[in-house]
Order: sequence, then structure tokens, then C-alpha cells
Amino acid sequence: MTTRLIGASVPRSEDRRILDGAGVFIDDIEPAGCLHVAMVRSTCANGRIRRVDATPARAAPGVVAVYTADDLGELGRRNLPLLIPNPALTEPRTQFLLAFEYVHFVGEAVAMVVAESRYAAEDAAGLVEVDYTEFPAVVGPLNAFHSKERAHVDMNTNVAAHFVQEHGDTEAAFEGATRVLEREFMVERSAATPIECRGVVAIPEQTGQLLVYDSSQAPSTIRAGLSTYLGVAEHEVEVVAPDVGGGFGVKLPVFYPEEILVPWAARRLGAPVKFVEDRSEHFVASNHERAQWHRVKVGYEEDGRICGLVDEFIHDAGAYCPYGIIIPIVTASRLPGPYKIPAYGSEMHVVYTNTVPVTPYRGAGMPQGAFVMERVIDLIARDLGVDRAEVRRRNFIAPDEFPYVVGLMDEDGTTTTYDSGDYPRGFEKLLESIGHAGFPAEQAAALAEGRRIGIGFGCYVEGTGCGPYEGARIHVETTGKVFVSTGIATQGQSHCTILSQIVADVLGVALDDVVVKTGDTRQFKWATGTFASRIAVVAGSAVAEAALLVKEKAAEIAARIFEASTADVAFEDGDVFVKGSPDVRIPLRQVAVLANPLRYAFSSEALAATQFVGDGERAKAPPPSEVAPGLEATAYASPEFATFASGAHAAVVEVDVETGAVRILRYSVVHDCGRMINPAVVEGQVHGGTAQGIGGALYERICYDEEGQLKNANFMDFLVPYASEIPEICVEHTETPSPLNPLGVKGVGEAGCISAAPAVIGAIEDALGVEITSSPLSPEMVAGLAAGSAGGEAAGSFAARGGVGQSRGETDGA
Repeated sequence: MTTRLIGASVPRSEDRRILDGAGVFIDDIEPAGCLHVAMVRSTCANGRIRRVDATPARAAPGVVAVYTADDLGELGRRNLPLLIPNPALTEPRTQFLLAFEYVHFVGEAVAMVVAESRYAAEDAAGLVEVDYTEFPAVVGPLNAFHSKERAHVDMNTNVAAHFVQEHGDTEAAFEGATRVLEREFMVERSAATPIECRGVVAIPEQTGQLLVYDSSQAPSTIRAGLSTYLGVAEHEVEVVAPDVGGGFGVKLPVFYPEEILVPWAARRLGAPVKFVEDRSEHFVASNHERAQWHRVKVGYEEDGRICGLVDEFIHDAGAYCPYGIIIPIVTASRLPGPYKIPAYGSEMHVVYTNTVPVTPYRGAGMPQGAFVMERVIDLIARDLGVDRAEVRRRNFIAPDEFPYVVGLMDEDGTTTTYDSGDYPRGFEKLLESIGHAGFPAEQAAALAEGRRIGIGFGCYVEGTGCGPYEGARIHVETTGKVFVSTGIATQGQSHCTILSQIVADVLGVALDDVVVKTGDTRQFKWATGTFASRIAVVAGSAVAEAALLVKEKAAEIAARIFEASTADVAFEDGDVFVKGSPDVRIPLRQVAVLANPLRYAFSSEALAATQFVGDGERAKAPPPSEVAPGLEATAYASPEFATFASGAHAAVVEVDVETGAVRILRYSVVHDCGRMINPAVVEGQVHGGTAQGIGGALYERICYDEEGQLKNANFMDFLVPYASEIPEICVEHTETPSPLNPLGVKGVGEAGCISAAPAVIGAIEDALGVEITSSPLSPEMVAGLAAGSAGGEAAGSFAARGGVGQSRGETDGA
């Protein structure tokens, strides 16, 4: 009897190959005769290029070519694409492949060296001389908004976009509220920092084809872009995403210069060309995220129920905006979280700064919104002297209020509407898990011992499963293997496992008989990409639909053999039979033979095997002319609306008031991603996201000085949490199936990182009895807050100084 596989915690099918060392990552790909690339990057944050002299570099040993913008011809004067335009984006700016007149951040590509080895390329890159006329750098969102200096000297302002939205009457809401609170909040700049940096290998073939390996989250999009920028037909370019050592958004198809320059050079030179980013390059040349400043005004009643909220915020776009204003739109549309806000207004200002461009990083605007909203809830509770859990209870959207309209524009241009959920049930489960009822006594006992402990909460709603589409093809081979191909790329999320579960569940075959191929345009041409917690929802729905189509075709063929109705055909254990007669069955692989007219006509052995069904009686096989070739199907899923996952985090922390060190004693998460395909995979995603979220609360801050120089471009100074700093995480679930897709699933990929910061920082606030309005917190800042010293004041007013951070050497007190 086949066990239902959807909902089962089956082991990940991807792990054995990777753990055995059989993975193929971008740096493992080394074609014969491969040339290597090193980029010459700007050392100036804001300036005009006076001169680029590549003569010494071209004469260096092993150098094959050195390219500047002038060497690229028309391509060198073409901007990289604006991927998501928006009418509110009145001053769009995107990067050139190589800077030729101005540079706008330290790390911007100015020239490319191609040599016989990476060593020779690096040495020659150091010989390229670039002279600049330097302008004052603009750093930090508040500074950019108020400064007279310009991040782009040809602009009259640093403001790229100004967008105002309102749902309900906020003015009337404040007039009717009995209490009003106003605060400013700051979330600092951070970076994804996957263990594997970016890389591209381009191989020109004698046929004129170009094969590109790219550590990308969206190979199909890269293929389309290469066709456009290189002026070749799409069928002449194929893109493969090999094993990818982490993505988290930074490897989305923003079209980094190298993704076009490396294939361009390969075609020009007629040889394979390879670029692999090093870690310091990754810090200064791969995109960042997070930095936002918020001013919130909230009106509420004496019982804590919110009447209205207005949020004005400044979003730091960095030097360019390839994704338009999608991140601040997500922040605005998701800031209300799971709470009813009858009147909600948002005003965003998107500003350019002379820092690395900002594009989505795991959470993509949601962590900022959750931090602000959860801080507001805690401040309301503090003002009223009411338990923070109780204020949340009083403001939750009720289960019978779905679909619930938030009212602001979502990332896909639709009105943000939550499809389903049960926020109160999940929160009560969280309170029980973290030991909320007994915590006051625990806190009092700790204080009597001289220990400062606190508890904090963070609730969130996560938009998942956005369009435009994903597709899949399923082919049942005559060997019995079921081959699944889809264009999505994978970076460790267990896509092969969960898609195999869906197919095996629908077709009634063994999990080991399903083979999934992803991220290869040679296998499947059309895909959108891996981002926004969308693969289980969108690709999973496409795979389920394709599997159902295959099942219908198999049932039609089997029904002829059994002389039965298609509705009576059943699938189990890799066999097909008639319901009520399970002893008379044929293997699905034999149905695949009959679905292939050529194989059917020439394989007498296979034909004979399929014409006898258990009791020796000859069955009637369908004539080849009536069977479409192959037991296969292709399907696409194109969701009209996103589906909304949700959950809540709770943390209990202990603070050392002298050193500022924070130790997490307990951590609990309750997550609702609808119907779970694989609970173990869900927990793995929550664990990983929570680790990144804790990093965003306590460790990970990108630190620029006033000249736009990145001061902590290494793992000595940019802190990431070690395993020793991540607590045991208790993960529990609720399941409210989504009505928007056939599987009832919602996404989970970004859930862990959205509310970790408000939970941890709320716990620190509770332990110290002070108000905290910025994230992340360094040990020095925590110690200053504890002491109420000048250091504490500096931490509280950090945002007002333009968002210029501190390095590890200045903050490490743990």
C-alpha cells in the first residue's frame, strides 16, 4: 500500500550527493583552455572618471585582454535593466556594465581583465590606473534625504521616488483615538553573505551556441537578458544554475555586470571565460538590503485597540535601483502584519546613497515592517501598563475575517489581501511553548539573583507564492522512472525533495523513482525564478497539475486495457489497476510503453508484457494512432494573488549589563504555511531563517564611513552568528490551507528572519526596562542602554546621525 507522501517528513533527497562531495558548484567548473577574469573596481564612492589607463595591465604577463567601457562599443553605453518599473519612480537609475563617466559607489566595476589565470588577472587589475575627480559621498537614508550633496551629481535631488498610500480615514482615526504615540525607528543596512560568492562561466561552442553556468536564482531570466544584450537568438544561449551555495536574494537576476561581460568576452575571444567573486568583492559589489528610517504615529484606545496608524519612512536604495521600489512597497504593504488597522497611511521616500545598490535580501522589506509594527505594539503596551501579549490578542485579525483587505498596493500591483489564517491560535500556541504564563515568576527569581532576563515577541504575515508563473514537464519513462523538469533554480531549499513528494503522491509511485531536474534551460526553457517564498506554491502547483494530466492519460490507456471506466482506474505502488480488483494490475512503466507509438510498434517483448494482465487473459491495447506520443505532460501555474503565511516568534534572553552580551535562553516559533508538504523541510527553513534573523538583531551591520568607504568588508568585522550563538529553536505549526492553489500550501522560505529581530530586541528591552528603537544592537549599545550612559544615548539616536555604522573592533564586547 502506497503511503501518502504529501505531509510526510521524508529525508531530503539532495543531501547524500552534496555530503559525498559530488556536488558541482560554480568554481568546480573549469573547461579546457579557460581564461579568468578579475574586475577593476572603483575606490571612489562618488566621482567623475578623468582617465582609465589600461596600458600597463595589457602588457602584463598572461594577460589576454583588458576591457574598459570604450571597448564595449554600444553595449558600454547601455544601462542594465530596470526590472520592475513603477510610476512613482520618477528618477530611475541603473548601473552600466563598466562605469565610463561617473562612479557612484566603492566597488563599482570600471574595467575587466581577462588572463590565463586568476593570479595573472588579479595582478594586472592592480596595474590599471583610474583617476577621479571626487565629490562628497552621501551615506545613510536620513543624510541623503536632508543633504544638499547629491549621490548622482546630474540629479537635483537624492529622492528617487515618493509614494503615498492610504486605506481608511487616518485623520478621523486620530481625532477619535483616546491616545496617540509617535516614535522614530531605524533598521540598519545588512547583506546576505551566502557561503558561496557569485560566479559565471561562459563556454562558446563551435556550433555558435553559448553555454553559461551562473550561480543564479533565475537562470531563465539570465538567458533572456543575455539574448537581449548580446544580440543573439534565445535558442543560441543556454543557462545552467549548478549547485548554488546559498542565495537569499543576492543572486537574483539583477544582471550584475559580470553576468553579461563574461559571456560577451567568451564570444569575443572564442574561449571559455570564468569569473568567481572573492569575499571582499562580495561585500563591495554584491547588493545589500535593509536600511530604513521610520517615523510612526499611532492612535489607540485605552484597551490598546489600534484606531489608525501613519508611517512615513525613508528607504535607502543605494547607488542604483534595478528592482525599482519593490522593497519599500513590500514594507508598506506588510507593515500592519496580523493586526487590524482600520485606517492606515504610508508615505515612502526612496533615496539614493553612494553605497552598494539595494535589492531584495531574505524577507525583502518585511523584516523592517515587522520590526516597526512589533515595536509599536510593545510601546502601546508599555504606555498602558498592559501585558504585551494581551495587546496583541486585542488587535489580531479574527479567523472569520478572511479574506482580509489591508488596502495598500502589494508587490504585484494588486491590493494586499490576506487569504487565510488563524493568528490567535498560533499565538496562544507560542505563549505555551515559550512558557509565558510562568515567566513573571522566573524573571523575578532571576532578578533576585542579580540576573537580567526578558521575554519578547514578534508576529508576522509573510506574502508568498507571487506570480507571474512557473511551469513543469513530467515524463514517465519506460524504465518506470518519472522525470520532472522545471526551470527554477535551487540553493538548498529541498526543491527536489518536495517536488518528488508531490509527483509520487499523485502518481502512486515510489519516491526514489522520481527524478527532478532544476535550473537548466536545456531541460525547461520558461521560468520566473526562486525568490519570495514562491516555489512550493507556484512550481509545486505546476508540478501537481502536470502530474494529474499524466495520470489522466495513463488512466485512459489503462481503461482500454482493462475494459473499464477511467474513473475506476487506480494508481498504487507504481502499478495501475481497477478499483476493487487490486490483484489484476500492470506497472505504470508498461503504460508508458503503450503511450509511445514507436516503442509500442517495435518492442514486441514490452507489448507482450502489457497485453497480459495477471490472469492470462489478453487485454485490448489502444492502437498507436489514438495515443499521443509519450506518457508526459507540461503545465503552468500562474497565481492571480499571493497567499499569506503567518507566524510568531518568542525569545527569552539574558543580558550581561556590564559587557552588553546577550544570551538567548529559549526560542520558540509557531509557523503557518498552510498544508505542509514536508514538515521537516519546513522546520529546516524556519531554523535557517531564524538564524539569519538573530544575526540581523545582534550582529550583522554593514558599516560605511562618511566618505562612503565600507569599513567591515570581511568576516572579522561583519559579524555573523556562529552555531554557538544560535539557540535550540522549538518549532511548532498550525495549518490553515490556502484557498488560492490546489495544494493549499503557502511559502516558508523567509518566515524565520522576519520577526526574529523584534522578538530578540523586545526581550532585551524587557530585561533592561528601557525603550529600544533601532536594530541591530551591538554589545556596546546594549551596555550603554543598560547603564543609561552616553553610549546608551548614542544607541538611541543612532539613526539621526545618518546611519553610519561601527565596525567589530569598535563594538565587540561579548
